[in-house]
Formats: sequence, structure tokens, C-alpha cells
Amino acid sequence: MADPARTKYEDVTAAPAKSFFVSMLTRDIELEDAILDLLDNCVDGILRSGKTESDKPYHGFWAEIGLKPDLFSLSDNCGGIPWSFHKYAFMMGRPHDYEPTVTGNLGVYGIGMKRAIFKIGRYCLISTRSGKDEYEIEIPKKWFEDESDWDLHVKATRTSMKEEGTTILVGNLNPGIAEQFAEGAESFKSRLEQMIAKNYAYIIEKGFEVKINGNPIKPRTTKIVFDNREETSIRPYIFKSSSNGLDVFLTVGFTRPIPSQNEILDEQESTRYSSVDAGWTVLCNDRAVLYADKTEMTGWGEAGVPRYHTQFIAISGIVEFRSDDARKLPTTTTKRGIDASSPVYLQIKNKMREGMRIFTDYTNRWKTREDESKKQIQKGVRLSLAEIKSTSTKIQFNATTRTIPPGEQYKPKLPLPPVIEPARRRISFVKDIYKIKRVAEFLGDSDLEPSEVGEKCFDTVYEEVR
Repeated sequence: MADPARTKYEDVTAAPAKSFFVSMLTRDIELEDAILDLLDNCVDGILRSGKTESDKPYHGFWAEIGLKPDLFSLSDNCGGIPWSFHKYAFMMGRPHDYEPTVTGNLGVYGIGMKRAIFKIGRYCLISTRSGKDEYEIEIPKKWFEDESDWDLHVKATRTSMKEEGTTILVGNLNPGIAEQFAEGAESFKSRLEQMIAKNYAYIIEKGFEVKINGNPIKPRTTKIVFDNREETSIRPYIFKSSSNGLDVFLTVGFTRPIPSQNEILDEQESTRYSSVDAGWTVLCNDRAVLYADKTEMTGWGEAGVPRYHTQFIAISGIVEFRSDDARKLPTTTTKRGIDASSPVYLQIKNKMREGMRIFTDYTNRWKTREDESKKQIQKGVRLSLAEIKSTSTKIQFNATTRTIPPGEQYKPKLPLPPVIEPARRRISFVKDIYKIKRVAEFLGDSDLEPSEVGEKCFDTVYEEVR
């Protein structure tokens, strides 16, 4: 029998606790990755502005990061956040009916900016100007403490901004953050500079300027040797494909001559043959989500490709994925890693391994003859990704319609080491036993083995020839 006191029930809320949401959102992301998420938003703003050029699409745009013990800041002139986009910019995640309004953007899930802010501190002021829209949003400390209030309040900017762009100020820094931002703590700043130099290398190369505390970041891009003189010269392997709204361009080759074992020095002594830049770099809409990877993630040690070893230190490859819809890119939520289960990445990985085998085989064939190999590689010119794309229009590609994905590829005909004729060769033949015995008796020793009979016959004839 039902309890009369419980004949009426109230609804139970399933809304998340804000403190739990904020904590879980930031737990699995490193501070450096959170800051890179904010730079991604700058790039998205550039694309949203529509002011890009074909060869240098990011020229004239900049972002400056400020690290202080009590304040994090990021300012840019990348077009700002238009009011029409505010729902997606500040909502915790994307609604199910969201359709991208920016072609070529990096963000998919709509959590990057919020996650970065929550990772750094418990106070934030975002000021932005985009066209006629100019406003600011403040996230005070009490917002984090009020479990029921999810609204962010919008106001007119206190001071008019000179350029279209966004400024993010984060204060009330979380425990441990202030120590990493302190003036004497160079390790974090150095790591962040290296990550930006690698992950944004191709965006910076195309004109984007990034500074940390006023110091500009220099890009670390991969350049591959291309000798355009002869068909059998040192050239990279190239594969390109375009299907279902996703463009792929893949190239792998030598970045420098193959060193001898004596030249592979300790990285503390020399960077000439350092392993730091060897391996695969994977780009998604210009952003490097993997840099110089030398693991099974990029095909090393799989399907006939040897595991990475310092003898392959001169081999590097680049894979570029491009799509107007970021959901088609094989990235993880941090945008600094590859979704290894992505079908499109698994397909392209086959081509990566195919290209690698060409250059690991060459390296093995020319082992102990590195001086000759060096001369071949030094005849070529080191080209950037953009230059390889331009140069590749002059070479003959072969269609790969039977492979997945279909596309076009160029397999270089690398020079082979000359075959050295041996100084000695074996002579062998078969004769009847009774004939061998009669010849042995003729030679004066009936106990000779058949091989000795044959050898004495040859020597006798050779003396007559002389």
C-alpha cells in the first residue's frame, strides 16, 4: 500500500554542479595546451574576419601573451567576437544544431576559451570589438562560487578599443599558476615558446605574429630536399587527395644528408644531427597537432617500416589535413593530438608508411657509403611545404583510384648504389662419375674429390692460356 505522505513527488534536477563541471573540464589539460586553445581562437577570428590573402593569409595579424605573477593576458587584433557569434563563443559547449560559421576554423567542441580561463584563474574580463559590436564580459570570482548562476553579464566596454580584436585578462590565479608565471620561472615560458614555435610554425610562417612578454616567436618548420634536375635525383614522396570536403597533402623525404655513426653526436654537443626535428608533423588547418613524431602513431615500426633509429635522423614528413568543417579533422579535443581511431587518419597512415619505406630502404642501401649519399642529397634544395606544393605541379603524378582514399601520388626514383662485381666467382657443373675418375687418374691421383678434379682441370687450362 502506497504511503499517503508520498503521493506527490517533486522533479529531481539533473543539472551539473558548477564546481564539478569546472574541475572536470580542466583536469585533463595542461596549462600550455589551454593557452594554445586561446591562440586557436585568435586564428578563428582571423578566418572569421575574411581579410586573409592567398599566399600570406595571416599577414598583419598578431597576438601577444602576457605572463605575470598576478595576471595572465592575451591581446590580439584578429577581428574580435561579433555579437551574432556570442551564443557559441560563451556557451559551455556547442548545441546539437550548431553549424560552423567559420570555414577552416580549429575549434569543434566550444570549450577551448572557457576551459583555458578556468585552468588559469577565478576572475576574467573579456573585452572585444568586431565591426560595430564592442562589449565586455566579466566573470567574477563569485560566479564560480554560485552553483545556480550560469549567466554571464554583458556590458559596454569601459574604454574604446583601437582595433578590432579581443583582450582577455585573467586574475585571481589558481594555486601553482602564479609560480609558473613569475619572472624568474623561465622553464614554463621556455616550454610555451617551444610549443608555439612548433604547433604554430606554419601559421607564423604565413604571417601571424605571436609574442610572449614582448618577445616574438620564431617558427620551427620542416623543409625537405627536392632536386628538380633529373628523374633519379633526391626528391620527396608525395600523395594528395581531395574528397568529402577534406583535402590531404602528404610529403616525406630527407631534410639533410644522412650522417655516419661518428657524426651522430650527443644533442648536448651539437644540434646538427639532433633527433628533435626528425619524424612526422601532422597539420590540421595549418595547426601542428603532432610535431616530429617518431612512434607507431605515425607508422614507425609497423607494416615493414623499421622502428625509428638515429640512422633515420634525416627523414621527416608532413601531412596536411584541411577542411572548412573542423569536425572532419582527425584531432582530439585538445587539438594537440591525433584521434588514432579516425578512419581517415588510418587510411592516410598507409600512405605515410609507403612513403617512409622508400627512404628507410635508401638509408639502409647506402649504409657505410654515406659520403657518396651526402653528395647526392646536397645537390638538392630544401623546400618548405608551400614550395613543395608549388614545385610538385611540374612533376608527373600517378592516380591511386584503387586505394582508399583515392588520390594522386608521386614515387621518387632514388639513386641506387653501384653494384660492385665480386673478384671471385664459383664454377660448378655435373659430370658422370666414371668420367671424373678417368680424369683424376689422368691427373695422377685417383683419390681426388670431384671438386678437386674440377679445380685442377681449370688450373691446368689456365696455365696453358697464360
